[in-house]
Amino acid sequence: MEIKLPEKVLKVMRKFADPSTGLRAGEIFVVGGAVRGLLSNREVQDWDFTTNLTPEEMKKIFPRNSFCENKFGTFSIIINKDEVFEVTTYRTEQGYSDSRHPDEVKWGKTLQEDLMRRDFTINAMADDIDGNLTDIYGGQEDLKNGLVKTVGNPDERFREDALRMLRAIRIAAQLKFLIENDTFESIIKNAGSIQQISGERIREELFKILLIEKPGDGLKLLKNSGLLKEIMSEMLPGVDMTQKGHHIYDVWTHSIEALNNCTSINPITRLATLLHDVGKPIVAVGEGEARTFHNHEVVGSRIATKIGKRLKLSNKELEQLFILVRWHMFTSEEFQTDKAVRRFIRNVTPEYLDEMISLRRADRLGSGAKETSWRWELFKQRLVEVQKQPFSIKDLKVNGLDVMEILKIKPSRKVGEILEKLFAQVEEDPKLNEREVLLEKLRKMI
Repeated sequence: MEIKLPEKVLKVMRKFADPSTGLRAGEIFVVGGAVRGLLSNREVQDWDFTTNLTPEEMKKIFPRNSFCENKFGTFSIIINKDEVFEVTTYRTEQGYSDSRHPDEVKWGKTLQEDLMRRDFTINAMADDIDGNLTDIYGGQEDLKNGLVKTVGNPDERFREDALRMLRAIRIAAQLKFLIENDTFESIIKNAGSIQQISGERIREELFKILLIEKPGDGLKLLKNSGLLKEIMSEMLPGVDMTQKGHHIYDVWTHSIEALNNCTSINPITRLATLLHDVGKPIVAVGEGEARTFHNHEVVGSRIATKIGKRLKLSNKELEQLFILVRWHMFTSEEFQTDKAVRRFIRNVTPEYLDEMISLRRADRLGSGAKETSWRWELFKQRLVEVQKQPFSIKDLKVNGLDVMEILKIKPSRKVGEILEKLFAQVEEDPKLNEREVLLEKLRKMI
């Protein structure tokens, strides 16, 4: 099959065979997901290449706008500020004693050697500058049949790099493919070896799963393969745990449906949506539909934080995850006071308010409720209106300097206490937040 490559790709590939460089003839092929995307008529986001030239030789062809910081020979060519092409020298790999990294990497001599070391058949195809496809392992047929299948023996491929098991789940969920039977059986058998993979690498693949169109499919595959037990076992007690009231699903299925309905493209919000009810099995009291889950959001926020630390989230990401899980059980009744709404906003913080709304919407839909109601729309409107009112002490039209000047006091805790009293009055009646009104109140304290 002949593939038509875009001009920006051809421009780079032509330089490898340019005799004016004085180098040996350079072979270069488009490989991996880019070829898969071209064959599937999907837009290619990342272009990857393989070549017989070493990084040192490539640097002579691309002396500027390029770099190589990878001991395995990945050479990066900067196309523009938003795009980088990665070119890897042919290589062979031997020994994977830690199920993560090859014990020895050698430069390969042929394209065939390079394709042999790749993970899945649909990623082990290569395309040359003329659009000619090299497909040794039947990747094109597996692509046509919608199958994720390892190159060669699946046990060997997963022993080489245990993360490939998680990658198989992600690719299958992204492309809506099936995982070939022997490959899936091997994942089940080798699932425990994912423990040897760093939290950062697991997080990278997990986030990709969370951000696909229907991430619940990926989570189901993770559960059925045994990988979920290894990376997020806290989710499993919710399987088949029935709930009462507006819920039409068990805790696990509700979490999956909520995730499928989350429209935020923030991976932490997606993760929080998946984990928002993770505390329910811990606090459950009663049986069947009569069960109650009081304070599950408190317990769940601690569990979510523990999971987040395991995934090596940053402190900022942990903060967001904690807040979204901890405060997702808010009410949206029309009789709430402005003070109660402001308290909710303070707990969530304005920074995460939109993300919380996304989570709560997903929670509603994942429970079988309709997307909106007049109470819900009114509450969202009030969130906007309330933020126009004085929201904290810093919004007062007077400050600590005014307090010290009028009351003739030095910097002390008392200054803050007086401002808190003024804010309490303004919170009850926002109209009081006028500078002259507040100054007069200060004068009366003399």
